[in-house]
Amino acid sequence: MAYRQKFSSKDPVWILHRFNDERDIEIAGLLTAAYAYGSVDQINRFINSLLETCSNSPYEFTINFQKRKDKKYLHGLKYRFNTADDLAELIATISTALKANGSLKQHFMKHMQAEEKTVLGALSGFVAELNSGIGKDRGRYYHYLLSDPVNGSTCKRMNLFLRWMVRKDEIDTGIWSEVGTSKLVMPVDTHIARISRKLGLVKRKSIDLKFAVELTEKLRCFDSADPVKYDFALCHIGIDKKDFWT
Repeated sequence: MAYRQKFSSKDPVWILHRFNDERDIEIAGLLTAAYAYGSVDQINRFINSLLETCSNSPYEFTINFQKRKDKKYLHGLKYRFNTADDLAELIATISTALKANGSLKQHFMKHMQAEEKTVLGALSGFVAELNSGIGKDRGRYYHYLLSDPVNGSTCKRMNLFLRWMVRKDEIDTGIWSEVGTSKLVMPVDTHIARISRKLGLVKRKSIDLKFAVELTEKLRCFDSADPVKYDFALCHIGIDKKDFWT
């Protein structure tokens, strides 16, 4: 507890630490990461409300979720520009993946190729399959929740999810150790980009996937086996004053 208080008691990653079952951890992790935009207080408040709705059993709630019958339980769980219907669609999509693969880890690992240097190819397959049953009429705000590397964005929240799952220390859970920390890509938002430029780590102006890859490569110079271990420190330069994620 002292370690957490020393840095930030507000970081949404701490939500994952209330669970012991890996199935709960990965579901709570993906839902938290998907909604990790806006103020940290807003994010925590929304996820805590969602978990209360799930009786703090996210796996059981998700695996048994039937959209037509159960979306009523999510009524009122709107977050910024994402509606309760978006949330119901997301949970139904995750439920389908769980039933097909057994776990989110297995859903991800089937897209992971040993020869790939980074997780980006597997992440693209992971997200594309999750989104495969979602019609275009769902709207762009839904698709904002699960970003795909093929679109060129930094995929900050999905890379953050993978950091939480793959790395193992006092902060990250390490329940997906099969992936390997060397393959992770830095979760980059405007805050990380600004700090990285000030520190002279990256000169690129556009905040996009190439920026995230370039920053990750620079950090490999300091630790080739675990370049993303610097994310928490970089993110929390000023976050307790700023308290806003993008």
